[in-house]
Amino acid sequence: MSKSKLIATLFGAAFLGAGLLGFIPNPIVGDGALFHTNAVHNLVHLLTGAAFFIGVFALDRAKLTLQAIGLAYVGVTILGFLTPGDMLLGIVHINTADKFLHLFLAVPITAAGFGIREEAADGAVEVQSA
Repeated sequence: MSKSKLIATLFGAAFLGAGLLGFIPNPIVGDGALFHTNAVHNLVHLLTGAAFFIGVFALDRAKLTLQAIGLAYVGVTILGFLTPGDMLLGIVHINTADKFLHLFLAVPITAAGFGIREEAADGAVEVQSA
């Protein structure tokens, strides 16, 4: 498995886990938790996890998936910090911890998407074009 496939698969599993955990009362993610989410926010996590898996396994485009989701999270981060109050777009519940978590997710996902150099089966390094 390539580096980008491994990283995208791990992020996909983490997002699916967070999405599922948000529906179960716990102190980490959910209503009144450290990372305050509502059902819509949990659904976004599930859809993001599914997008990672679709990108890796159905489309075989792990790097592109990391790039796209990473840039989407950059946008979510900016939008989150510009949003007054706790409702992103009026439907997704967020708090300050969520805003910083989105930042801390956007950076490594985007960096992985644009920074990983894959090796081919013969050991040759993939050349990235500008």
